[in-house]
Amino acid sequence: MLLNRRGFMVGAAGAATGIAFGSRSSFAAESVQLRAMWWGSNDRSKRTLAVAKLFEEKNPDIRIVGESLSGDGYWTKLATQMAGRAIADIFQLEPSTISDYSKRGACMALDPFISSALDVDAFGKDVLKLTTVDGKLWGIGLGLNSFALFYDADAFAKAGITPPGIDTTWAEYADIAVEMTKAAGKKNVRGGPYGARYAYVFDAWLRQRGSSLYTDTGLGFSIEEAKEWYAYWEELRKRGGTVGADIQTLDQNTIDTNCLALGYSAMGMAYSNQMVGYQLIMKSKLGIGMLPRAEKGGPSGHYYRPALIWSIGASTENGEAAAKFINFFVNDVAAGKILGVERGVPMSPTVREAILPSLNPTETETVKYINALKDQVGGYPSPAPLGSTEFDQRVLRPIADELAFERISIEDAATRLVEEGKATVRAD
Repeated sequence: MLLNRRGFMVGAAGAATGIAFGSRSSFAAESVQLRAMWWGSNDRSKRTLAVAKLFEEKNPDIRIVGESLSGDGYWTKLATQMAGRAIADIFQLEPSTISDYSKRGACMALDPFISSALDVDAFGKDVLKLTTVDGKLWGIGLGLNSFALFYDADAFAKAGITPPGIDTTWAEYADIAVEMTKAAGKKNVRGGPYGARYAYVFDAWLRQRGSSLYTDTGLGFSIEEAKEWYAYWEELRKRGGTVGADIQTLDQNTIDTNCLALGYSAMGMAYSNQMVGYQLIMKSKLGIGMLPRAEKGGPSGHYYRPALIWSIGASTENGEAAAKFINFFVNDVAAGKILGVERGVPMSPTVREAILPSLNPTETETVKYINALKDQVGGYPSPAPLGSTEFDQRVLRPIADELAFERISIEDAATRLVEEGKATVRAD
């Protein structure tokens, strides 16, 4: 396994590192070289590299060159590769981006490999629907997860405050966040994040109210719903329950830059599989629970989703070999033991059963969380439409930042979110 040293950027500081396995002379001249690209923490990269090395040992005719980038830099690199028709042979997507990028022509349909290189029979047809768009399979989910609320269990215990539970409402969450801010007693430490910036939290909020972030044809919410969303976060910010705009804008959608991981808040909102990465860089013991809900006993807004996805680049000349690597990644028991649940609870029942005894307490908690959601999740939403990635990065987050800095009003923010959203998000 060779790691592209220029591409492997770890954390907000962007420290470059790399590990090379083997040497060029150890591979046959006719060996296939595959480029694999992903984003994530240092821990994710180490696990990915270890699996790639194991794959090469069992498949000496295939060589993997890995590249990991942090945060939004990943999507910039992918856009450059798409423009030059030089997409990595294997690259990482997520539920909110697979529809968008498959429709843009970035992915190769995997259906032809199902009977040969890819063995997904044990996953179940419903699971495959999660990565199917317009009747074709565009990726393989690497594990199941859902949204989650992480909290500093040590800080809550020290403060004598009960953390949010399964039926905590948004109103109750706000009171808890303010209490934790007071308990911290530090200028820059707050109860929780300024969540108006998170598309997936907004989606859960909307689903609790009978709407959704997207529909089959575009945006799924109104200006009035956006106003309610923004009003909630602005009120909580002014009560002192959220981190300030200067802290929240540090968040580049990576664990290393999240306000909880940075020690600026007692709670954070993320994806359940990320608990492993958070715990690795935090000294405090983490707890995990569901996002707050609109009303007790009401819909949770949660749904199961593939935590992350491997797709094959449309421009690859080695689709079969790429599919073989993905198959190894999701079905090999030894690989599963290396990966654990960092990318979600394994799709393969065999791998899931095999890794359980070797999981550490944090990993076990993520499995318990996914199992506990069984009676709480709703149906999987329609695939995100074209432009959803740009909507998240260039519309939703910047507008939330302007609002938090008090540069625009709630009404203007809501109007812009819908109007600019409609201009960005579109059907085929």
